[in-house]
Amino acid sequence: MQQIVKVSQLTKQFNSLTAVNQLSFSVESGDVYGFLGQNGAGKSTTIRMLLTLITPTSGEISIFGYDLNKHRKEILQQIGAVIEKPDVYKYLSAYENLKLFAKLSGVKPTNKMLMDQLEMVGLASRAHDTVKTFSQGMKQRLGIGIALVHNPQLIILDEPTNGLDPQGIADIRNLILILSREMKKTVIVSSHLLNEIEQIATRILIIDKGRKLVEGTSAELFNDQQTILQISVANNDIAIQTIQASNWASNLLPERDGHIMVGLNKEDIPNFNRMLAASGVDIYSLQARHSLEDYFLQVTAGKQHVGTFTN
Repeated sequence: MQQIVKVSQLTKQFNSLTAVNQLSFSVESGDVYGFLGQNGAGKSTTIRMLLTLITPTSGEISIFGYDLNKHRKEILQQIGAVIEKPDVYKYLSAYENLKLFAKLSGVKPTNKMLMDQLEMVGLASRAHDTVKTFSQGMKQRLGIGIALVHNPQLIILDEPTNGLDPQGIADIRNLILILSREMKKTVIVSSHLLNEIEQIATRILIIDKGRKLVEGTSAELFNDQQTILQISVANNDIAIQTIQASNWASNLLPERDGHIMVGLNKEDIPNFNRMLAASGVDIYSLQARHSLEDYFLQVTAGKQHVGTFTN
């Protein structure tokens, strides 16, 4: 597959704060690339460097095979972006906003082109209503429509579901899938809503304190044979001592919300349960967990900076 974005040893310092620390990753053509991290992890700073809104302290960014520093104008002409809440003119209609931004992008739009674009983002029926009457979700969809008006190859969305209700979140999720599957766009989406990323991302990057923790496809990051087991017991200390003294010591994960966490192959769960019970541990519940949220909490709790799973 064609490599659309390549970031190498990217670093950004603000005085004594290192917001992004030697970050390297790549995005391939057709990816819905989920960019994950806790608040303050460096996601937005990285995205702003990709869009040349801030200058890196060091490192390299290549987009479409060209150095971003040397070919800024040509590269940005092929990128559409929405950074958090879109900045639109609330006293103009959706149609007027789209027409204005199309002209600013050097596009000479026809009425059909503008209406097709509004239809694509689900706003054709409100085309001539002023934006001040729109919900936040509608404004987000209009922002994405504006980002697409010049038919870019790469779409970058920074927290596109911030402040949206469940229906608004679902609308943005479905729109991203349309961009990827039907329009064949490459999409980078930054979000803290792990469940949403799990449903749409083809590849995932997790960062913490500006450094890469892991990168890869869901299949590469999640071991289908392994289940994260959440255990509730009468006495955590006794249970942990029991596990550490057993053959399962290496399976023990950091505790979460007062629960013991263990990574096990599915077929080993019955034997593990019997071992705890035979050791006199009072077990209240064993709950199997296997989701992006569980994986994210596992790797960020460990704070273990590991290399990419892909070459």
